[in-house]
Amino acid sequence: MRDQPSHPPPPEDVLEIGAPDQFAALAHPLRQRLLFALGHRPATISQLAAQLDAKKGNVAHHVKVLREAGLIHVAETRQVRGGTEQYYQRTARHMVVAEPQAAGTAAMLAAIAQELDLSPTEPHLTLRHLRLSPAKAKELGEALAKLVDEAEEDAEGDPVHGVLVALYQQALPTSTTSSVQGTRRK
Repeated sequence: MRDQPSHPPPPEDVLEIGAPDQFAALAHPLRQRLLFALGHRPATISQLAAQLDAKKGNVAHHVKVLREAGLIHVAETRQVRGGTEQYYQRTARHMVVAEPQAAGTAAMLAAIAQELDLSPTEPHLTLRHLRLSPAKAKELGEALAKLVDEAEEDAEGDPVHGVLVALYQQALPTSTTSSVQGTRRK
C-alpha cells in the first residue's frame, strides 16, 4: 500500500454556509458523511468509497456536488500508473451554517445517525431540556463551542470521534398550549 502524501491544512479555518447551492449540497446524508470523512485528512474517491462502504461512482457524483458548492477542493494530484489521482479536502476546518434550513439539518442528523450505527464503540448521546435565560443560553453555547474548539487531538493513529453540539430553544406547539388551557376550564 502506498504512503499517503502529507497535505497542508485546509485553506480556511471557518467557512460560513449560506449559498443555496451549499444548502442543496448539504441536503444528502452521503455528502454529510463525505464531509465528516474529509475532516482530518484528504482522500481519494477510492479511499472514501472504501471508508464509507459506498460505490465509487456514487461517491464520485457526490464529491462533484460538494466541489461545485465550494465545500471541498482538490488538495493534491499525483500521477499513478498513467492516471491522475486526486486527493480531496474540505475547504475549511470548521463549517458554520449561517441560517440552518430544514433539509440540511435533516440530512446532517441522518448522516450522524448512520455514523452512530456504524460506531464500533457505544456512543455517548444525551438530550436534555433546560430552562435558561437568554444570557445563560448564550453563555452555555459559548462554553460548549470553546470546549470543542480547544479539545486537543491525539496522535494520527488514534480513532477519530465525532462531536455534535446543538443548543436550541425548544418551540412549544400552539395546539398543545390551547388544549391544555381548554382542559383546565372544564
